[in-house]
Amino acid sequence: MKDGLWQAVLGEIELSVSHASYITWFKNTTLLQHKGNNLVVGVPNVFIKQQLERKFNDLVTATLKKNGVDPITVEYKIYTANTPAKKAEVIEDVVILNPSTEQAPKTPTSSLTHTYRQGLNERYTFDNFVVGSGNELAYAACQAIAQSPGTKYNPLFLYGGVGIGKTHLIQAVGNAVLANRPSAHVVYISTEQFVQEFLDAIRYKKNTDFAGYYRGADVLIVDDMQFIAGKEKTQEEFFHTFNALHQANKQIIISSDKPPKDIPTLEERLRSRFAWGMSIDMQTPDFETRCAIIQNKAASHDINLSPPVVEYLATNIQTNIRELEGALNQLLAFCEMRGIEPDLQVAAGLLGSSRTRPKHVSAKQIVEKTAKHFQIQMSDILGPKRDKDIVVPRQVAMYILRSELHLSFPKIARELGRKDHTTAIHSVEKIEKESVFDADIRSAIAEIKERLYA
Repeated sequence: MKDGLWQAVLGEIELSVSHASYITWFKNTTLLQHKGNNLVVGVPNVFIKQQLERKFNDLVTATLKKNGVDPITVEYKIYTANTPAKKAEVIEDVVILNPSTEQAPKTPTSSLTHTYRQGLNERYTFDNFVVGSGNELAYAACQAIAQSPGTKYNPLFLYGGVGIGKTHLIQAVGNAVLANRPSAHVVYISTEQFVQEFLDAIRYKKNTDFAGYYRGADVLIVDDMQFIAGKEKTQEEFFHTFNALHQANKQIIISSDKPPKDIPTLEERLRSRFAWGMSIDMQTPDFETRCAIIQNKAASHDINLSPPVVEYLATNIQTNIRELEGALNQLLAFCEMRGIEPDLQVAAGLLGSSRTRPKHVSAKQIVEKTAKHFQIQMSDILGPKRDKDIVVPRQVAMYILRSELHLSFPKIARELGRKDHTTAIHSVEKIEKESVFDADIRSAIAEIKERLYA
């Protein structure tokens, strides 16, 4: 009866989600227990457990209702199936399918979870990555890894200045691996978050959960490795994680703003391991690559820029793709607000001072200009209020602090009077995504920056 019910539920879910989602999140689940309106669903690992709880629980509940079960609770438990015996060993709580099998229940333990894990951004793909002379070697290496992770260039260490596409490229590998093999366990995380999770694991005595999550990865992608400098215990933990994955032929990809030899206080044993695979220096994009990037970004907004405008932007902003995209967004927002076409005259008038922008803009100035733009008090942005007309300006201020001053998330949180830097992570990601589709947000950011550098 249990098998029939769950097979019916899975059959309907398979029709309502993508094939990749079904294979990844549902195919290897089973119904462990069904008592009245309470169900226990077995899942292979904590990663799938978290996704079902956070993202798919409403779908599961609705599908069960269609099949005559109106559950009060649906629990997801990690288990390993033991064959041929008809029983399941549940790792968190024991669920006995065979009543004749005597087994004392274990004490429930909660796994260490982090809701602020970024995960892969599906917008970062090989298809929308612009290849040029400064990144073609890195691009080729990443494509080779995506086709056969763990077999060559392991680890891959990409380094280079801010805003040249490292994050895009390493996440493109993860997305390509999942496209080829949806069941793969791909973990993307910034070093800053790795450090915070390690501290949490120590604090809550969840070291085993922490180690298991990262050492169970098929592909581990770590961004901004330079932030591990000086953190001895974290370096030791990452050393053991690295060894476990490399020994198991699992792929490791690392990015940094500098090569391993230039990262201060990096342990020598880590430096030597980073040299085992391939280290690639990603250079700033050349003129042709910058032009292609501008044209691609403009096309994503359904706008066809004239060659003089494209060349003007590419000539005036030469070192940082993020700054290049920011200038383009500023131009598009300005023209969209005024209902005009983005021509060379408008671009020159709006962005002509970009070469001479002062470098002394402070965090306080950014918060002040943001508050003034939204016509609220600076004390409101720094205060505890959660009203929407306060939260959005606060998030915009965090985004600009990150994009203009490149502050770390803990630093951004402190500047805005927050204790938890995960708020800053969420805010920056939220505004980054919304600025692509929301013209009002783009306009606000553009106007605030214009006032900052006026």
